[in-house]
Amino acid sequence: MAIAPAFSEIDHRHMAEALRLAATGEFTTRPNPMVGCVLAHGAEVVGRGAHKRAGGPHAEVFALREAGSRAAGATAYVTLEPCAHFGRTPPCADALVAAGVTRVVAAIRDPFHAVAGRGFTALQAAGITVEQGLLADEAEWLNRGFLMRARHGRPWVRVKLAMSLDGRTALASGESKWITGEAARADVQRWRARASAILTGLGTVLADDPRLTARLPEGVECVPPMRVVLDHHGALPRACRLLDGEAPTLVAHADDIVPDYGPTVEGFAVPRLGGHLDLEAVLAQLAIRQVNEVQVEAGATLAGAFLRAGLVDELLLYVAPVLLGDRGRPLFGGLGIERMAERIGFETVDLHAFPDGDLRLCLRPRG
Repeated sequence: MAIAPAFSEIDHRHMAEALRLAATGEFTTRPNPMVGCVLAHGAEVVGRGAHKRAGGPHAEVFALREAGSRAAGATAYVTLEPCAHFGRTPPCADALVAAGVTRVVAAIRDPFHAVAGRGFTALQAAGITVEQGLLADEAEWLNRGFLMRARHGRPWVRVKLAMSLDGRTALASGESKWITGEAARADVQRWRARASAILTGLGTVLADDPRLTARLPEGVECVPPMRVVLDHHGALPRACRLLDGEAPTLVAHADDIVPDYGPTVEGFAVPRLGGHLDLEAVLAQLAIRQVNEVQVEAGATLAGAFLRAGLVDELLLYVAPVLLGDRGRPLFGGLGIERMAERIGFETVDLHAFPDGDLRLCLRPRG
């Protein structure tokens, strides 16, 4: 199998199309990865497909259906290694072999234990040329949550925060509605819809009584993200909106208490660690429940705890062109930075400007 060979301009064009197709399942495929497939004879595309939802046909199947007999002799461009096991659907590697595809170009290998190279092996055993590595970075970023869970046994953690120009998330009183404008707040809903779970702490529930649901425009399909609350005291109010049954809800509590959250909520116990819940244990429990991406929407204390634990993979930061003053609340609490050598660095992955002047920065911790 060739690893990162010299791909042609046509190869790049078809894989870019496959990635675009894969991204159309951003709100609906979880816990499965987003996958796209393009079948082509040279520059001519004969079939396209995208995985739409767990339990439904995979991207390769849709592309093969569209191509029909023209799949014979074609190259298949897939954003993730074709599966070779029977799950809820038959193996895609077998379908490609049966259709007479002669070459498969994959962006990345699938680390999921039931695949993990077996798809490539099955294709090669049938005499199909297999190459991988084309637009691998783009494919990795698209499915960063699924890949994190498959490789490391925990979800990808994205912390969402909104701040003023002077780095404040709220007034000293806690008032924060609204720092950003309508466009930025609508954008947050799309990021929520992408997440498998939205996580907050008891303090945010007591202060804001949030719903933590993804509210998208009419007609946009979304698998409702799970709502997760960290409640180490067992003090979550039974009347809060998170217990309304509108979306699946989990509550993590300390393992030395046995709270009763009612019939609409699942609780699970994790150890205490340094005055709060063991965040790694929380994430491990979410991975068991097939959570790929967690979006943390919480105050400075919990956001700071995730950062101190080295568990922030992505920072989604909305910046409004306003000032809240030096008595306002900070982004992260408890960092204890005393020297410049201890500062925590980030690199910008993406920057988007909204018409009303707000900015959205997507950042990743350095190193």
